[in-house]
Parts: sequence; structure tokens; C-alpha cells
Amino acid sequence: MEVHARLLPVRTPARPDGIALVLHGGGSREQGVRVSPTQLSVLRMVPVARRVARAGRGRLAVWRLLNSTRGWDAGWTPVDDVGWALDELAQRYGADVPVSLVGHSLGGRAALLSADRAPVRSVVAMAPWVYVDDGVEAPGRRALFVHGDEDRVADLPRARAVAARMARTASVGFVTVTGGKHSMLRRGRVFDALAADFVAETLDVRRATGTLRPVLDGAETLVV
Repeated sequence: MEVHARLLPVRTPARPDGIALVLHGGGSREQGVRVSPTQLSVLRMVPVARRVARAGRGRLAVWRLLNSTRGWDAGWTPVDDVGWALDELAQRYGADVPVSLVGHSLGGRAALLSADRAPVRSVVAMAPWVYVDDGVEAPGRRALFVHGDEDRVADLPRARAVAARMARTASVGFVTVTGGKHSMLRRGRVFDALAADFVAETLDVRRATGTLRPVLDGAETLVV
């Protein structure tokens, strides 16, 4: 049976000013295993998506993407699923509506590697699981890395290296969350709020204030 990615609605105004696409993580258990809506890596992104929707104040369409399969398969990756989802959303809302990608772990990697797609304006990579040599080229885009300093799954120095490479062509901020782990449960409100504020600001639906403001005003790194 052929397995397909799925889009799940969170907030769906008829004519949004922007679109947020939320991407889950989750490692593979065996090749070709379908993603379950109830797996923990998927459920963790539900409060993130809801926080983004609240920040959008009815002006953002917010969708969650369920990948076609778990993990990162060499033949078909989460980046392919993101491409499919962006095409679907363009058909629904129009190709000129700007998009922000919000991804955790492998979803963060997929978001970063999809940043150069035409409708994408900004990316939030939450505890991204990346390789140092990931080729992230996203001229003119804005990106935010949010990474816990106690993450033992996704390597913090690797994320910093990818952020530095991306900063050659894009506007990039990096926030280190003190005490944050890979699951983002400890200090979860900080992770969620940073993502939501960044999306709202970069899609021009609300000016962010508070913790994120220094990054949006040009500070490259921040510890919270």
C-alpha cells in the first residue's frame, strides 16, 4: 500500500495573510513505517501549532504536516513531504501567500533544507537534528534556531555550525534555552513562545516583543 503525507488543520481562515507549516520530528524504527498521529514526536508539536495560531490572531493559516514515513529515508525524505505540502497549500491559498516553516528535530532539518522554496519567508528550527555539512542556502530568508543546552540527542555545536553557514546568505538568530532538553518539555513555554513570536513577526501579522526582540533587532545569539 502506498503511503502518503497528510496535512492536519489547526487554523484555517479563508484568506490568510500568511501560512505556518509545522513539522514534527521522530527517528525511524524500520524502513517504511507510517507516521502515527499519536506518536510523541507528533503530539509535541500540537501546542507549538496552537501557540502559533494564537499569535497569528486569525490572520494565519496553520497546518501540521504528518510525514509519509518515520525518520529519514534515502529515497524519500521529509524534505519531499514538505515540498508536497507547500504545493498543496499553494493550490488552496495561492502561490503568493508567504509561508513560515516550524520544525523540531528532523523536522527542523527538513525546514532548513526547504528554506529556499519560493513561498518560504522564514524558518524556525527547534532543537534541529542536522549534519555539519548540510547545505543550507536561503538568500533573503529569516531563520531562528532554538536549542536547549542540555539536549543530548541533537548536537548543539552542529546546529551552531549550520546556523553560521546559513548566516552567509540569510538573516539568522540563535537562541540557547538554559536547561532545555531535546523533547522541549522542560521550559516548553519558552520554546513555543519563541517560535510563535518569530512566525508572527516574520509573516507581518504582529510585532514581537519581550524575549525575542533582541534577535529580531539584529542580535545573532541569545541565551534565555
